[in-house]
Amino acid sequence: MADGRLVIGTKMYSSWSLRGWLAVHLAKLDVEEVLIPLAGGATSSIKDATPAGLVPYLEHQGAKVWESLAILEYCAEFAPHLWPADRRARAQARSIAAEMHAGFRALRMAMPMTILNTRDGSTAPPEALADIARIDAIWRDALAASGGPFLFGAEFGGADVMYAPVVCRFLTWGPEVSAEARAYMAAVRAHPLMQRWYDEAAREPAEWKLAKYEP
Repeated sequence: MADGRLVIGTKMYSSWSLRGWLAVHLAKLDVEEVLIPLAGGATSSIKDATPAGLVPYLEHQGAKVWESLAILEYCAEFAPHLWPADRRARAQARSIAAEMHAGFRALRMAMPMTILNTRDGSTAPPEALADIARIDAIWRDALAASGGPFLFGAEFGGADVMYAPVVCRFLTWGPEVSAEARAYMAAVRAHPLMQRWYDEAAREPAEWKLAKYEP
């Protein structure tokens, strides 16, 4: 019997769900996956199933956790390797994870997550381009210090969890980024958990597709 459940939204579109799902799987928590198809706005079944009316939402061994960053921190209690061992690197990793959680709204609005598609990002507004440039700089700085291929070294960690949906957006929309960013995106996309997420998204029913996210 599973130790709890993880409530997520449609894998084709739910960027926040991807973060929670990655953290739970990296920490190897034994939970049941409950997937609720997104309705294109407020989804009543999600509101009924979760305290904040949002996904992801984790119940595990009596703990109830919502918000992706809180789920990531909870998972790190079981898998400390999700954050760097070095104090200074750990501080940087948590800072850029928090920046991702709280910011980059222009990017989110201009380039929604729709991972099974290729879209034209050439008309992104200046505010989104500024977000992209900042993310590229964050990645290059972390990779230069760690040596890659992930942001803080050889292992896919908590900071990568928070930026994985950005990789998905960039792969869909194709903005101009540095060579270092492209190499990082390739490493993230090739991770077995990311491959699994994409494969499972591709098997979602056609009726779950939302017109506003499709070409």
